[in-house]
Amino acid sequence: MENFKHKQSLVLSIKLLSLIVLFFIFSSKSVFALDIQVYALFKDMVIVVVDGEQRKLKVGQVSPEGVKLIRANSERAILEIKGQQESYTLGSHISSHFEESKREEARIWPSKGMYLTPGSINGKPVDFLIDTGASWIAMSQDQAKQLGVNYLDEGSKGWASTANGTTPVYNVKLNKVKVGAIELRYVTASVLMNSSPSYILLGNSFLNRVDMKREGQMMLLREK
Repeated sequence: MENFKHKQSLVLSIKLLSLIVLFFIFSSKSVFALDIQVYALFKDMVIVVVDGEQRKLKVGQVSPEGVKLIRANSERAILEIKGQQESYTLGSHISSHFEESKREEARIWPSKGMYLTPGSINGKPVDFLIDTGASWIAMSQDQAKQLGVNYLDEGSKGWASTANGTTPVYNVKLNKVKVGAIELRYVTASVLMNSSPSYILLGNSFLNRVDMKREGQMMLLREK
């Protein structure tokens, strides 16, 4: 009898442990629900009702609820919510649960008053200097050659004002730029026709596409 009670107690303990494990698995995932109805469809525009609020979105725009229009025509719209894309036709009325996708980030600490961080351009390692005053990623012609950036054939020529005066530049699109765990594609960069800058400048063509904030001395970059 005593042995039976012991086995029964052991079974209950295992079941309780399983429930606790399942609770933590599901509670660790952030899940939210949205009620979405497609009210009208146009070329490159959609009118949707999200949780009772009517929103007019053009391609690339994001509603306050986080609904982004990827593309649209008179038949259907592709909407993106937290990294998940769904196709909606006129009159679609869907209540969906979306799991929050993890946002990659980079944590950067100052060194001698500068925010320097390792990264990569098109898969090749580089050292970036964060520069919120630079419109684009900026590099010298020697740095571009080392990275295999074909700026002469693929870039468009222009001029830029620098600390040393006006200098010719080539503006190009970089296929991949990575900082920490954040990787962005097709980022605009300038190749300066001289020996500066010493470090490749991580300018706003990258920074404007991430969330950036200071936490004490640390600079935190996070995917949008």
